[in-house]
Amino acid sequence: MFAIEVRPDRRKPFRVRWRVSTRKHSESYVLKGQADGRRSELMAALQRGEQFDTEEGLPTSELRVLDSVTWYQHAQDYARMKWPRAAAKHRASIADALATVTPKLIAAGVRGYPKPLVLRAALYAWAFRLVRDDEGQLVPRSIMETPPTEITQALAWITKNSLPIAEASKPEHLRKALGAISVKLNGKNAAENTTRRKRMILNNAFMYAIERDHLAANPLKRIDWQPPPTDDEVDFRYVPNPQLARALIIAVRTQSPRGEHLEAFFGCVYYAAMRPGEIAALKNSDCVLPADEKDEDAWGELILAESHPEVASGWTDDGTPYERRGLKRRARKATRSVPIPPALVRLLQEHKKRYGVAADGRLFRAAHGGRVRSTEYCEVWKKARAQTLTPEDTKTPLAEVPYSLRHAGISLWIKAGVEPPEVARRAGHSLAVMYKVYAKILRGRQAHANQLIAAALHDDEDRPESN
Repeated sequence: MFAIEVRPDRRKPFRVRWRVSTRKHSESYVLKGQADGRRSELMAALQRGEQFDTEEGLPTSELRVLDSVTWYQHAQDYARMKWPRAAAKHRASIADALATVTPKLIAAGVRGYPKPLVLRAALYAWAFRLVRDDEGQLVPRSIMETPPTEITQALAWITKNSLPIAEASKPEHLRKALGAISVKLNGKNAAENTTRRKRMILNNAFMYAIERDHLAANPLKRIDWQPPPTDDEVDFRYVPNPQLARALIIAVRTQSPRGEHLEAFFGCVYYAAMRPGEIAALKNSDCVLPADEKDEDAWGELILAESHPEVASGWTDDGTPYERRGLKRRARKATRSVPIPPALVRLLQEHKKRYGVAADGRLFRAAHGGRVRSTEYCEVWKKARAQTLTPEDTKTPLAEVPYSLRHAGISLWIKAGVEPPEVARRAGHSLAVMYKVYAKILRGRQAHANQLIAAALHDDEDRPESN
């Protein structure tokens, strides 16, 4: 680093000079104070031990800012990097999280803000949803298809106004992004697991920025922030009791020929606490049913190995409206054994006699052989619910969705005294999730446990002491 050079005959007379390796570099300024400030910046970088680029002569921290992409550009790069190895539902989750935070990471005071729902649709369905171009490369959907005019305008606006990633990583901007992921589109607090999932994606996007030398450190680690508290426990006022659960399943059968086909489907949700995606993948070979069909008290077993969760066709590689995957939160080839009571054994036996199985062995299928869609079974459930509940109860969330049968089945196991680890195993839950979601029922079991302990202590006190 040289002393500041003064050249009175120049428009910018004060020149800062320095050398990196064998190459000399310089910058000129109008005022001496500007030159002093610039020289101090370079000296500070040198004292911090920063590397200087030999071509540009600048500290790496300054080069990073100069070369910085915008948050929007980086978010698209991150989605592209994750796409090939991500499951279809996770691809949609990534797009959802990025579409939530990106509108918050924009320059202050900008005009022409698109309608929020239009901007979200532009980001979620066009910017962060990827397709293959003619050469097989992943590109945003907006490149290969022609979006509606308002979508095109929204994408142009976010491209122009998205903050550089170094600026976007400042606390004042990150707090806006974190605030956005903690609420739903309707403004209500999001579930805690939803908020944590989106924060994890945001965190991973910043980690990718470090990997690509856009940032030196993860800015989220500097933010003291916790999501607003939410109650993720099931509201058991609206979970059907065993009598109502059975009545609803019977009502499903009376709706239509389609309802008759789906009776055993809903039976799997209740008696085996299966997720709809698991039932959609259930094959005849997964069912271990009693050989003697006349034995009305015999139990069976389901060996679950696969799930076909529903997802929009734009997120899958083959364009199907579902994906084939292993069981939730398990290794790809892991299985889960679920003993099933005689009631479900009979439903499955009758179902196979009447409808047979699909060519690939699946028990439940749509009219043309595909996956049973949620729109189909939810419509049947809606009619069964209206037939079974009183007019007053239909206005409440009681048994509002088919998934409430899964809650009912798991609740029944807990109340019956099945040990929590076994309940979690059968349901495909982690033990931590089960304790969180079904905490109220488990707390009720504590009173019974206390009685057992008290009785044991009383018996011990009454037992005569041995000499």
